[in-house]
Amino acid sequence: MSANESPASPRPAQPTATSDAVKDSAFLRACRREPVPHTPVWFMRQAGRSLPEYRKVREGIPMLESCMRPELVTEITLQPVRRHDVDAAIYFSDIVVPLKAIGIDLDIKPGVGPVVERPIRTRADLAQLRDLTPEDVSYVTEAIGMLTAELGSTPLIGFAGAPFTLASYLVEGGPSRTYENAKAIMYGDPELWADLLDRLADITAAFLKVQIEAGASAVQLFDSWAGALAPADYRRSVLPASAKVFEAVAGYGVPRIHFGVGTGELLKPMSDAGADIVGVDWRVPLDEAARRVGPGKTLQGNLDPTVLFAGTEAVETKTREVLDAAAGLEGHIFNLGHGVMPSTDPDALTRLVEYVHTQTAR
Repeated sequence: MSANESPASPRPAQPTATSDAVKDSAFLRACRREPVPHTPVWFMRQAGRSLPEYRKVREGIPMLESCMRPELVTEITLQPVRRHDVDAAIYFSDIVVPLKAIGIDLDIKPGVGPVVERPIRTRADLAQLRDLTPEDVSYVTEAIGMLTAELGSTPLIGFAGAPFTLASYLVEGGPSRTYENAKAIMYGDPELWADLLDRLADITAAFLKVQIEAGASAVQLFDSWAGALAPADYRRSVLPASAKVFEAVAGYGVPRIHFGVGTGELLKPMSDAGADIVGVDWRVPLDEAARRVGPGKTLQGNLDPTVLFAGTEAVETKTREVLDAAAGLEGHIFNLGHGVMPSTDPDALTRLVEYVHTQTAR
């Protein structure tokens, strides 16, 4: 059964109803490689610990619980839009939310990350991965409805974790630097590995469909740990599952973004998985990334997040380098090369948005 035919989404995909103002936003125009009034800016983890208002509303509330409270999700998602004047909001959630929603025993431990009580390492363990239904994540539908009513002409980006990154957490039982258990299955039992990623592709596609049908104007697939793979292994053992996710949501007509960390050698195969926009971390200049990706794609990125600690002059110098490297691109969305670091000065982000907007005004 394909992701398009899964019980979680019995209806065929239809283009989503998006307001004309949102469709004409700088962000969505850049996604479509159309002329823009300025280079659009948003930041991964723009809603998070760098903001004092975020820390205040999250005080005493565990991470996963905060992702299931629609009013809290709405407030947190809106905070960076109000403060920084970014060109897009990204839905506040976590990549393990759909896994929690289908009953996986996991928690996000402060200072550690997602920890899985019963790692998946055998074929029998696959029974833990049932289909995701919209009812499992009704709080997502509710929160996105509230958000789109508040955001006006600002697009909302939905997101999910890619099958490989979710599999890494599920197999390892938590964060890993070596992925030895996941790679052991990938190399030693490729049939089990393929079935694991295929199930995760269906779950991920269902989660993205819920967000799109609720009103998300674009979606981003985070394959945060794909950089641990050699290109040949990525193409053989990971690309088919990610491609299944992108194909499952293609009919909605919303832009699809693909991002990973340390993926300079994977930019072409990640592009081949089917995204419209390819995220680039800070290790590869955007002009070189464009050569690797090939024509027909918008690029997103790619300022090193640590530059924001270096002072305004250094930030502007490095930002100018990114903008210069992006000058010949078919489309460019300015972002960091990874997420906002928790100790980042929020005012530095606000100044960065203003600088990019000013420098790129058409």
